[in-house]
Amino acid sequence: MTVHFGTDGIRGRAYEEISVDLAYRLGRAVGTVFSVPIYVGYDTRESSPVLTRAVFAGLADVDARGFNLGVFTTPGVAVIARRRGGAGIVVSASHNPYHDNGLKVLNVGGAKLDFATEAAVEAVLNAAPGPRRDTFDDVSVDGHAEHEYAEHLRSLVPGDLTGLHLVLDCANGAASHVAHELFEGTGARVTTLHDAPNGTNINFKCGSTHPDDLRRAVVELGADLGLAFDGDADRLIAVDAKGNLRNGDDLAVLFTLERHARGEVGGVVVTVMSNLGVHRALSERGVEIIETDVGDRNILAALEQRDWNFGAEQSGHLIFRHLSPTGDGLLTGMLVADMVARHGPLAEQCDAAWQRVPQDLINIAAGEYDDFAVREMFEEECRVMSVKDGEVRLLIRPSGTEPLVRVMIEALDESFVQRFTTRVREHFLS
Repeated sequence: MTVHFGTDGIRGRAYEEISVDLAYRLGRAVGTVFSVPIYVGYDTRESSPVLTRAVFAGLADVDARGFNLGVFTTPGVAVIARRRGGAGIVVSASHNPYHDNGLKVLNVGGAKLDFATEAAVEAVLNAAPGPRRDTFDDVSVDGHAEHEYAEHLRSLVPGDLTGLHLVLDCANGAASHVAHELFEGTGARVTTLHDAPNGTNINFKCGSTHPDDLRRAVVELGADLGLAFDGDADRLIAVDAKGNLRNGDDLAVLFTLERHARGEVGGVVVTVMSNLGVHRALSERGVEIIETDVGDRNILAALEQRDWNFGAEQSGHLIFRHLSPTGDGLLTGMLVADMVARHGPLAEQCDAAWQRVPQDLINIAAGEYDDFAVREMFEEECRVMSVKDGEVRLLIRPSGTEPLVRVMIEALDESFVQRFTTRVREHFLS
């Protein structure tokens, strides 16, 4: 079967869609297309070490130079690739459950693959032979790389966080091996949650997609800030001292306004999922906003086209292009903590900066989704509530990482959101 990259590499059920054969052939393909060292990292799923060994076997069989970073965050692999002049492979399914896995390729210097290079890797991958053996040798791990990555991040955000109490939710993922070292080095008091991966608990009721434990811990401990990462730590969701979630929209507004106040050139890139309130708050201050399709690669492309430095997704991917070749949840967390240290409680900053427009997101299994039914319900509610153009927005898009269709609705009138989402949930999810 022909394999194609999705919005974030190749992702699917471990040992089925993401098979050992596929991992081996990907290694061969990357080793064929690139002539630089290949740095490989993986997350904490039980399938990741097996798939990683297959990747290295594929690299070795085309005489490529592969280096094992061990359990490593996706942005960490990007940083090492940039610092050491190589490309990268990450074995991870990010925020997906443990039974999934994925294969992601990073360009020379750790950047996202451009479409031409991605097509070249795909072509070699689909033509490559499978492995001639059933088992693969272990590859020794570079024990210095994790410390190098942490030291690099500290050099980017050298502020003193002494006096802050931070709670970190590591999602039992790749951040479990580096977050504590990174943040303790800032002078902050650090409490960590979900930092004991066992192969099957990655993202399970924890991390950026399930932050309830973090919200409770921040309030109960009287902490100043909570930071939730996902399985490969490329995204961040924050929790303020009151226990409120602060997603990529909140952080996009704060970082953009701070840059704007300093007189930095350039606007901000957001995606179609960003709340209407983001557009209102920033446009009122004269900030130029560019909107792209979902995906951090689309944000990066728009930033590079305009030579801007900052973009953000509501899901927590924040890209500081002048600091990192890709979105980095640990870097974002350091910058958020630094902002709290300099400007005070996150809740007060967010509440003063912008007002969120009522919005809801419903995930529907792709096989059960009925586009006609959703749009008919939307049009009926618009007629019943006499909604005018510009007062409501419906966005329907298939997920690029899971077999889901995402239905997002936002409206100036919260009752419209409630009525519409109730109908959709009763129709599809009851």
